[in-house]
Amino acid sequence: MVKIARWNHDGRTQSGFVDDGACHALPAGQSVQTLLDAGLAETLDVARATIDSAVPVPLAEVQLLAPLVPATIRDFVAFEEHVEGVRKSIDGVAGVVPEWYEAPTFYFTNPHTVTGTGEVIGIPAGCTDLDFETEVAAVVGRFPGSDGRNLTAEQAHRHIFGYTILNDWSARDLQRREMKVSLGPCKGKDFSNTLGPWIVTADEFEDRHDGGGFLPISMAVEVNGETIGQDLLSNMGWPFAELVAYASQDSVVLPGDVLGSGTCGSGCLAELWGRNGSQTPPPLKTGDVVRMTVEGIGTIENTVGSRREAITRVPARPRLRNRVAAAVDAGT
Repeated sequence: MVKIARWNHDGRTQSGFVDDGACHALPAGQSVQTLLDAGLAETLDVARATIDSAVPVPLAEVQLLAPLVPATIRDFVAFEEHVEGVRKSIDGVAGVVPEWYEAPTFYFTNPHTVTGTGEVIGIPAGCTDLDFETEVAAVVGRFPGSDGRNLTAEQAHRHIFGYTILNDWSARDLQRREMKVSLGPCKGKDFSNTLGPWIVTADEFEDRHDGGGFLPISMAVEVNGETIGQDLLSNMGWPFAELVAYASQDSVVLPGDVLGSGTCGSGCLAELWGRNGSQTPPPLKTGDVVRMTVEGIGTIENTVGSRREAITRVPARPRLRNRVAAAVDAGT
């Protein structure tokens, strides 16, 4: 199994491969983006050479970082069960809108606030309903001869370099207000996304796809050691190849782009709040430990930190809607 990671060791950030409990660094000047730009086939050759030649450092002696610095993050909402529960929680309405079935839907989130496993995730200002979202993300790499535009699902499949776990942290009370404006989410989502613990290359999953192109691998989330939810990745409404292809239509996907699956069924608190009719289980609080495990990839774990105390909401000022600027008295 080829695992691609980034880590801190002796005050230095390094990139490379994790194998048999040890980290093997790429030569200076090379990074995970170097591998993504090279493509999967070349990366597998580099992995073999690096693991054979680089001085290993025990995994226990490093601090894992997010496994890449994403160029973009598109987060889909591809699990029907999740949509049912969260719509009830946020909008107070049961069921799934017909438009969800017509085509995949995603939003762009913040690539600059990506965190790694083991990091403390602070509660954003004004938030009392902190939540997590259990997801798998596909990482895009180069495929020779393709520019990443208007891909078919078959072509898009070749661009999937590997998979990692994504926790799309969510401030549900902030998100609830934002989405009443029919835009967003924005501040309800952009404070943190955890990726990790590494990227497992796509070849490791090639024989796991079912006839529809889905991956029947298990996903689970725990809070403070108690299981909250569990699902199969194959319960997505679309396989990853179709999500990548859809993202590329009249647009482009490039090496370093990350595409999240959206939250699996029972993979967040808000979905359960909608089904239970109350905030049961309760929102996350300072000190809670959230642990996500995906079969064939690994585990990420983060502790919830303190809330930042600040007032960030800025009300709009009433406007008279004049169509002509008032005359200015220049004086004498």
